[in-house]
Amino acid sequence: MDRYRLLGHPVDLAGHLAAHGPVQLPVGRTSEWQQAFIALLQTSGLTGRGGGAFPAWAKLALAARAGAGGLLVVNGMESEPASDKDKVLLTRAPHLVLDGAQLLAAACGADEILVCIPQGRDGIADAVNNALYERAAHRYATVNEVLVRPPSGFVAGQESALAQWIDRGKARPVFRPDKGTPLRIGRLPALVQNTETLAHIALIARYGAALFRAQGTEEQPGTCLVTLAGAVSRPGVVEVEWGTPLRDIVQRATPAEAPAALLIGGYGGTWVAPAHFATPYSRAALGALGIPVGVGVMVVLGPDACGLVESARIARFLADESSGQCGPCTFGLPAMADDLAHLATGRADPGLLTRLRRRLDQVDGRGACGHPDGAVGMVRSALSVFAADVIAHAQGEPCASATGPSPLRLPGKVPVT
Repeated sequence: MDRYRLLGHPVDLAGHLAAHGPVQLPVGRTSEWQQAFIALLQTSGLTGRGGGAFPAWAKLALAARAGAGGLLVVNGMESEPASDKDKVLLTRAPHLVLDGAQLLAAACGADEILVCIPQGRDGIADAVNNALYERAAHRYATVNEVLVRPPSGFVAGQESALAQWIDRGKARPVFRPDKGTPLRIGRLPALVQNTETLAHIALIARYGAALFRAQGTEEQPGTCLVTLAGAVSRPGVVEVEWGTPLRDIVQRATPAEAPAALLIGGYGGTWVAPAHFATPYSRAALGALGIPVGVGVMVVLGPDACGLVESARIARFLADESSGQCGPCTFGLPAMADDLAHLATGRADPGLLTRLRRRLDQVDGRGACGHPDGAVGMVRSALSVFAADVIAHAQGEPCASATGPSPLRLPGKVPVT
């Protein structure tokens, strides 16, 4: 089982090949190999690790049916500020990620691999550039691999936004009601996958589906990466099996004190109260509580922090990070952030809670992408998990946390105003 882990691999190409051997790619494009590879991924049960959890085999099959000659896009954007998964994989195991990209490119007939690292992440880009240089020097890469630098931003890593930037130079998500329609960049078929999914694919191709399925749960096999942040002594990225209780995962980061709540799934995620800390980390178990897994992030809220104040900071950040192309983002998110800020700082008017809940209903499900829905879910969970604080702040009680330091990792300073 030690062979199947995403972390702890040699960084350089020589060490990577010594540990795993070269990835086995077909000679030419054969439908037999393509179908066998798709079947391997289907047997493994691997789902995408970018938050959508779409079956990896089904996404590949869609791209393969769209025809050869397209693009394979490595999504290393890591738009979620609380996440470090892409950073860890691309600096510590870049060849594992790139091998997964080569396999998918061969399976869908892509002619080029674009590795997307956002502007401002120069250390990660340097690590990827070094890996690309090694692969080119040793003629290891079958399909051409190119590093590109899209602009950073919370919505810039959404796959349709990334495709729009590659195609038109504007990183804006588009409405895709039918995810069963293959993605295209211009006239070219395209397959976008995140780094963690690609790293899994590289290991499954080498060691088989059975070793992958030996971990996790029957309905959600395998391991996953989780970034632990917030009020912990040892923040960072850990690899866990699906089905591990939330409290056991959090203990890996050594919380300074007993957590008051957990934010599951990143800043567009859901607050979870201590009563549910024993819940297994899986879509089925969390889904039964109405909690989506989202991206692999857990933020620990300490007992001295105010959940409403931190939620107000997140709501303001999400409002500022929208692409501004639809009403729910342009008008709804700022209004929600204002209401939550007034509530958190004890400045609520008598109709604030009624107005805020009405706005949540008006925004939910009406955006051009899932960005406003994530903000709605986060705010709703805050009103529920921190219900006692809601009552106190609605009665005008101020909170000292509103002017103090935040345990959250947000770009710049996001005040509660």
